[in-house]
Amino acid sequence: MYIPPHFAENRPEALQRLLREHPLGTLVTHGEGGLDAEHLPFEFDPEVGPFGRLSAHVARANPLWQRCPTGTPVMVVFHGPQSYISPNWYPSKHESHRLVPTWNYEVVHAHGVLTVHDDERFVRRIVARLTRQHEAAEPRPWKMGDSSPEFINGLLQHIVGIEIALTALVGKSKLSQNREARDIAGAADALQSRGQGDLAGRMRPPSAP
Repeated sequence: MYIPPHFAENRPEALQRLLREHPLGTLVTHGEGGLDAEHLPFEFDPEVGPFGRLSAHVARANPLWQRCPTGTPVMVVFHGPQSYISPNWYPSKHESHRLVPTWNYEVVHAHGVLTVHDDERFVRRIVARLTRQHEAAEPRPWKMGDSSPEFINGLLQHIVGIEIALTALVGKSKLSQNREARDIAGAADALQSRGQGDLAGRMRPPSAP
């Protein structure tokens, strides 16, 4: 990934925030058949190893876990908020007329080594943890115990767990940092008015204490 210095994101807390807030990752692998990608919701544990650990599960029918055995190097791409940026949103455009459209976004490439867990206990734990995480905001969170043990046990037989010990987190935050302050504010205001407050908030400087 090409990262100009002004778009580099190296702060561990910012990289980890994106993984937590946008857990659907694109798992990129390379095998005998060439490149492949899977889109999976991951649990991120920052406390394991120097860069953290990702955990997920795939369908047993998915050949990924046999095509990429334990020890396979992989990369997972996590996308944060993103949007087209019109030059009309920059006040300086109306003076110089020397600006063009661009695209703002946040992204993290998580590099690591895959471990396959064809283990019912592992799969049960990761399903339970992912469920608790994503049901937490519901008025009455769904839990595995809401279904019969026989039904859950049957489903667990059809999935396989995977774990990725991370070896690097590479981040890029392209948020108009190469523009002057009034242009950044103009673009952020335009995004806010279009319902993209998340990206607009990331572009604005931190509030003064």
